[in-house]
Amino acid sequence: MAASPLDHTLIAELDREINSTSGLTVPVIAPFSGQVLHELPTSSTTDVENSYGRARLAQLSWARAGFAHRRAVLLRAHDLILERTELLLDLMQSETGKTRGQAFEEVFQAVSVTRYNALAAHATLKGRRRRSSLPTVVQTRVRYSPKGVAGVITPWNYPLSLAAMDVVPALAAGCGVVQKADNQGALSILALRSAFIEAGVPAELWAVVTGDGNEIGGAVTASADYICFTGSTATGKRVAAQAAENLIGVSLELGGKNPLIVLDDVDVKKAAKDAAYACFSSMGQLCVSIERIYVERSVADAFTAEFAAVVSALKLGRSFDYSTDVGSLTSQAQLERVSAHVENAVSLGATVLAGGKPRPDIGPLFYEPTILTDVTEEMDCFAHETFGPVVSISVVDSDQEAIIAANSSEYGLNASVLSGSTTRAMRVATALEAGSVNINEGYRGSFSSVAAPMGGVKNSGLGRRNGPEGLHRFVNPITISRATGFVQLPRTGQEFAQLTGTMILMAKVLKALRRR
Repeated sequence: MAASPLDHTLIAELDREINSTSGLTVPVIAPFSGQVLHELPTSSTTDVENSYGRARLAQLSWARAGFAHRRAVLLRAHDLILERTELLLDLMQSETGKTRGQAFEEVFQAVSVTRYNALAAHATLKGRRRRSSLPTVVQTRVRYSPKGVAGVITPWNYPLSLAAMDVVPALAAGCGVVQKADNQGALSILALRSAFIEAGVPAELWAVVTGDGNEIGGAVTASADYICFTGSTATGKRVAAQAAENLIGVSLELGGKNPLIVLDDVDVKKAAKDAAYACFSSMGQLCVSIERIYVERSVADAFTAEFAAVVSALKLGRSFDYSTDVGSLTSQAQLERVSAHVENAVSLGATVLAGGKPRPDIGPLFYEPTILTDVTEEMDCFAHETFGPVVSISVVDSDQEAIIAANSSEYGLNASVLSGSTTRAMRVATALEAGSVNINEGYRGSFSSVAAPMGGVKNSGLGRRNGPEGLHRFVNPITISRATGFVQLPRTGQEFAQLTGTMILMAKVLKALRRR
């Protein structure tokens, strides 16, 4: 089945949930067919500002409602997401061109993120006592106060899971959200939001705005108390600069040129299948996708031959069921970028082992998963992110050479190691410069570990989502200390003279007792 199964009445209902008074719309194209999926209402800067005003009022009550209330609401939303799985899958496939299976990964991630934050928020963010350097004299507690309203800027490639990983912890921490959805993923985000609204999240607390980033992106940043951005490194730097002007915090998940190392003790057949998914899931249109493979020489021929065979056998298609392995690119711009990278590499001497061409016979934005060898520094795909179904293979003589090559990048988002030895793989993994490293998996191990932080180093970003670190983004720690009166702290020179000896002795005793 190639035609979108979406009902136009449903689409119209979702579109009405966008905060838009501009009266303007933009066409959103269905990647599978190239036809207009719907006319998306767009927001103005005034719509953004008004959304923040309403969200701030709603946030005051939401924060006061407490952890138990927020937990109950989020757990109801968790159940509603599960009930609406098929609808969410249809929406994501229609908007992004994913396969059914790769769309399901997003639903499962959204469910996992919602459950984690619902259950973890109280334990992570409740007030705690902290030790004083003057025990019994001073008592200190730290409490956490919600920052207010977060601005969330979400891209088109993983609309459901990326929205959940930023919006849900904000809600769990007691914040409101104004989310700038990419036009191509707005329906999926609105459908996710509707589950939370039905579960009990006030509609004004989570606003969704749409439109051109150059027109409304500055307004989203200008009024926020914290910013979450996922996208390109170039845009992320601009967002960070805007946030710095307002002295607000920011978390950025940016670009990657992610490496995979194949050690010489692998099961070649299994490694080839694992590598293929790591490279070509969602047509490589995800920030943690593998774009560089380094394989040790003794298994290079066998791995490369098996990898090429696996990739060539992947089934491309635009079906709304689980019968295909690889879907479509999402936009004409993506198709042009992928084609340009491959053509540039081939013109400069690269060899195509698999793929290397578009497939208009299947759909307007289909491109075959592509393997390149003999990729050199002057080629565009050598160091620059393709963000598409293109991977290069290079042969190395040792794991140390592989580590050096993998780390020779301005990016550091994700990396992968395939090996038959856990000990050896761990040794290599700990030497890699990346925010996450997966062993015998491409990205799903770390991506699905919602209790662990996710983010990048170098030009791949700042801050972390998921885990306690993801919740702490949305709160300000506030220290409250109380003098007990057991001993009066010195205030005059005479009082200091009387107490300094005692305080020095106390410091020595605390060191001996290993008290911090």
